[in-house]
Amino acid sequence: MLLAQTSLAMANPISFSVGSTASAANAIQPLDGFISYSIEFSSFPDFAGNTSNPNVFSNTLLDNLGSLAGIKPYIRVGGNTQDYAIYNPELTIAINGTYNDSRSPDYPTTIEIGPAYFESYGTWPDVKFSHGFNLGGNHDDRQWATLLETAALACKALGKDKLYWWEYGNEPDLFATSSQGPVRPSNYNESDYVAEWLNGTRAIRGVLEESCPDLLGDDTYGYLAPSFGGTGNHLKAPRTWADGLDVDGDIKLFSSHNYISGAESLGVTLQGTLMNHTRTALSVGAHVSENATIRPGVPYILGETNSLYNQGRPGLSDAFGAALWGVDFAVYGASAGVGRVHFHMGTDYRYASWQPVPTAKTALGTKPPYYGNVAAAAFLGSDGPSIAALPLDGGGDDVVDPETDVAYAAYVGGALRRILVLNLRAYNYTLNGTGGADLNPAPRPVRTYRFAGLGAVTAAGQAEVQVRRLYANGSDAVTGIAWDGWSYNYELDGGRPVRLANVTTGETARVVGGAVAVEVPDSQAVVLDFGAGAEVR
Repeated sequence: MLLAQTSLAMANPISFSVGSTASAANAIQPLDGFISYSIEFSSFPDFAGNTSNPNVFSNTLLDNLGSLAGIKPYIRVGGNTQDYAIYNPELTIAINGTYNDSRSPDYPTTIEIGPAYFESYGTWPDVKFSHGFNLGGNHDDRQWATLLETAALACKALGKDKLYWWEYGNEPDLFATSSQGPVRPSNYNESDYVAEWLNGTRAIRGVLEESCPDLLGDDTYGYLAPSFGGTGNHLKAPRTWADGLDVDGDIKLFSSHNYISGAESLGVTLQGTLMNHTRTALSVGAHVSENATIRPGVPYILGETNSLYNQGRPGLSDAFGAALWGVDFAVYGASAGVGRVHFHMGTDYRYASWQPVPTAKTALGTKPPYYGNVAAAAFLGSDGPSIAALPLDGGGDDVVDPETDVAYAAYVGGALRRILVLNLRAYNYTLNGTGGADLNPAPRPVRTYRFAGLGAVTAAGQAEVQVRRLYANGSDAVTGIAWDGWSYNYELDGGRPVRLANVTTGETARVVGGAVAVEVPDSQAVVLDFGAGAEVR
């Protein structure tokens, strides 16, 4: 059994008492490509480019994750704007969108797409996509024709090699209550939705029978659904399944959406909202409970997620603290039984992992959340691990803080491979976290985390453990971020990994007497890698 303790290493270290942690028997194996993405439908041409001008920067960032995970992220193309998109076969550009700031300043709410839109599916090698069809309609009588026409175009653009699954409708549980404008009456219920969904998906299948019959096999035809916006909205998933959502047996992934809070919600802070493991566990737990209630017999995924809905808040969703949140959120989800997470992105979105093109609002570049995605993918690895949370129990006068002291283990074949430690206490690099030129004069506290009960790693009972850090100057930092000394910034080499000379790398820790200790500054994450040859149980 592993044992864990923490201590505060400042002038006089304070030790926490030892507590019991989980073992491999509690671990859960997630799906491959666990760290994946959801891209706003209207932003997809920006992120992917087209056949004559592919977005190489985006593809490079996906390649980086693929090298860590053994497979590139799965891409869901959807979001609110999939239900605004109307097909115009005469349109000579990929997309023509009109913004209405009273509905949303962040994406167009009146949209036409043309045949060129589907070129974007051909720009990223070795990536599988789900295409989101328009169910909401946006009060446009061309909705049904759009569904039939785009089904034929999408299936030909994707084919067997690029198709993930299909999706029909985004967050239909909000159709009657959406702040962007309701598209269904207030009495719209689960059975109404199920009838619409079955009618539309059967029509899609009919199009595929004519246009892409090779996509009708059990391994190529199916949906991620119902893509509800959460667990407590106008429509409820348990009733939806009970009303026959999967009567045709074509739902391959039970997909739901999650945001910890809202960009405009009162009281939202880095420490209290994002860098707060208790808040994360409660949020994910609602989804785990929902899945346990329904037991649909297919994997449960978060098909769209990120920090704060309404595209994030500046200074929170685009700061290093959000990267740490992303690591904790993703890995906790894996440990709790979520099969895959798709972090949502769009052009100019504050919570996006990268900005794909320069705009008047946002510079082209890699953003802090991407580094969290990389760190999580590195911990999960490509060796098919099972993941378990390691509760750090304290005692006496000095207790571990469950909101900020977090650890996980990755097991392969029952053997310990990696430990992830997060110190989620916020440390502001700038004075009062304002992001200004004045720096915080207070020293950055460092905690020591000790894991015991590791057993004999080698015959001598000692071994070196590789230590890799997710690092920035503080939780409020928006630049100067590195994973294991690597930068993925666009301005260095177009997003390719560049080793920084001013960051310590090659760090190791010793396993002595079946225990290993590592120091972790506030607002930092560390991965301890025991290597494929270390049979730690």
